[in-house]
Amino acid sequence: MIIEDIPAIKGYKSLPDFKKAAYTAIVSDLHLCEAEPVNVKYPLWKKYKTEEFFFDKEFCEFLDYIKEEAQGQQVELILNGDIFDFDSVTATPEAPTFKVSNLERHSSLLPQEEKSSFKIKRILQHHAIWLAGLRQFIKDGNRAIFVIGNHDLELHWPIVQKDILEALDLKGEEQKLVRFCEWFYISNEDTLIEHGNQYDPYCLAYDPINPFVQRFQRLQVRIPFGNVATRTLINNMGFFNPHVDSNYIMSAWEYVKFFFKYMMRSQPFLILTWLFWSMVAMVLSTFDRLTPSFKNPLTVEDKIEYIAYKANATPRMVRELKELSSSPGANFLFIVMRELWLDRAFFLLLALAIILQFFITINNVYDVSFFWMLIPMLLFLPFFLFYSRTITSDVAEYKEPREKVLWISGLISKTNRVVYGHTHDVRHELIGPIEHLNSGTWSPAFKDVECTISVDKKTFVWIQPDKKGGRRAEVLSFNLNDIKPVFSKKRSPKQV
Repeated sequence: MIIEDIPAIKGYKSLPDFKKAAYTAIVSDLHLCEAEPVNVKYPLWKKYKTEEFFFDKEFCEFLDYIKEEAQGQQVELILNGDIFDFDSVTATPEAPTFKVSNLERHSSLLPQEEKSSFKIKRILQHHAIWLAGLRQFIKDGNRAIFVIGNHDLELHWPIVQKDILEALDLKGEEQKLVRFCEWFYISNEDTLIEHGNQYDPYCLAYDPINPFVQRFQRLQVRIPFGNVATRTLINNMGFFNPHVDSNYIMSAWEYVKFFFKYMMRSQPFLILTWLFWSMVAMVLSTFDRLTPSFKNPLTVEDKIEYIAYKANATPRMVRELKELSSSPGANFLFIVMRELWLDRAFFLLLALAIILQFFITINNVYDVSFFWMLIPMLLFLPFFLFYSRTITSDVAEYKEPREKVLWISGLISKTNRVVYGHTHDVRHELIGPIEHLNSGTWSPAFKDVECTISVDKKTFVWIQPDKKGGRRAEVLSFNLNDIKPVFSKKRSPKQV
């Protein structure tokens, strides 16, 4: 099956014109996923994924609110990436019509066509209320634009898009109010909207124009290192909440305390779990990076035009925005090892091997007790601890796009406003001539395993007409009884 033959590349110009919009609402990082069954024995295991923290009804109230604010005019709803969390779906079908490996049974199904279709159907099945709310919103004549993020890269499959449209149960013309954009969208010629993962070396799509790779005569979506780590490592260490960086990026001492507090009984062999799945994540991400993108040279330009048309852009904008992407972290093996703590494991094992070999050699001449090995090991320990303390994760630092990127992306798209998601951090600031906003997250983000300290504000970007004939934007926090701006005024980058 050739991907370029499936989507409506032929005849795409029959799609309705989305270039003009008066009211635009932008949400990102909902991370809709399957409901995790409550673990009776270990109730804190993936508690953040349980149905207790679903916000489907609140989202429906949010849709009603923005319709009311628009006073009968059409609303453009931008679902700006990571709306669905394919990486966290660990279920497999009871009677699969496709092969499921042992690796997939203990992590997540590979991003292949029929497996991605199974995952989106399962997510939508568990979020029927959310789906019903979006269905009514569209039937009322409003638009819904899905911008693909790093956790829902499997939306690139045409069959997955079809599954969503079928679940929405829309009629012919109503279906045209729904659009799927590869990684960006330009609203009303004044706002560039991207998920933002293209500037994160750990989570970027290596080639968002050609996102597929061929594996043993099978096509699958190429998944970046950060998402491979979620599928393998995080899915098997269920006390870590992937929606908050501080939940899984800690110091060695913090990991020790975390282990004894939460995991000693449930995962006593945690170090082996971490070592195995870290190795799997490293191998898979490296192998993926070395696999060339699947392309049809006869339709390269057609595909770029197709992407541009859906995003209200030009083919030149598509090419130039693609060139702004970061260099993938998986290009550098040592960086991957460092983020997975495999560098520390490697140095520790190397030191132990050298000390052991040294004593085996001496023991051939002199009868020396191996208890003497403790001396060089203790001498090595301060150097190892010093190295460990000097290494810090770069995940949080690289998530946020650089000011230069904001400027250039505004110049490329000929807009004066740029909206991102991805980082889960709400922002509203002026950077030179560019107004930068981040819509935050609706995900079940908690600072603690017990899920009592929430960092989820359910924020969104609301763009509406101003008195000067243009449009103004602000970040709002949604609570039906108290909807208010997050910031009283635009702030400079140093103040945010």
